[in-house]
Amino acid sequence: MTVMQIVQQLFNSMGITMEIFFVTLVTSLILGLGLALVRMSKSRVLSLIAKFYISVMRGTPLMLQLLVVYFGPFFIFGMQITPSYRLKAVLIGFALNYAAYFAEIYRSGIAAIPVGQYEAARLLGYSKTQTFVHIVMPQVIKRIIPPVANETITLVKDTSLAFTLAVAEVFTVTKQLVASQSSVQVLDKRLLFFGLGRHGLLWQVFFITYLIWLLPYFLNILRRD
Repeated sequence: MTVMQIVQQLFNSMGITMEIFFVTLVTSLILGLGLALVRMSKSRVLSLIAKFYISVMRGTPLMLQLLVVYFGPFFIFGMQITPSYRLKAVLIGFALNYAAYFAEIYRSGIAAIPVGQYEAARLLGYSKTQTFVHIVMPQVIKRIIPPVANETITLVKDTSLAFTLAVAEVFTVTKQLVASQSSVQVLDKRLLFFGLGRHGLLWQVFFITYLIWLLPYFLNILRRD
């Protein structure tokens, strides 16, 4: 196998890794907000259900959750599992897991808003929806950016867990290339494995560096606003 073929396979697997990252991030942020609102609802039953879900998802390994999402439909409902379901199971498992983490981040941000903000909005004639959208949520976003950025960095590293379901992301493909190419020199193997393989190191360094440089910029903009 030529070097160009190896690079092409790595870039193809990088696309899978990026798909897992972006789909999980967007989906879990949306689900997390809804879950946080249910967790803070006045209905004790709904609040307890959301609390139980968050505790289970945060208290069990992500790898185990991926296995449950993938094999669960077969053992519970008798559904046939196809190879195309692997990536879908990874996306579902990641989204459900990170939604629980983001829900707690949202909840802490909403709880940090002073009661006086709600009272002032009520005096100005705002409805509950208008209060949440125009007054509460902008302040919550400012408060939760640091913990959200922290979870985003963790997500970058966790994408390597997709190998659990044999999804061909960067980590899996690189291990296969290193194991199959016996003609590659030892130094080249080490560079390949540590540069792009071990938990997608190059991918992680790129995104973490990007986030570290980008986060202070957004924080400064929010402070000016």
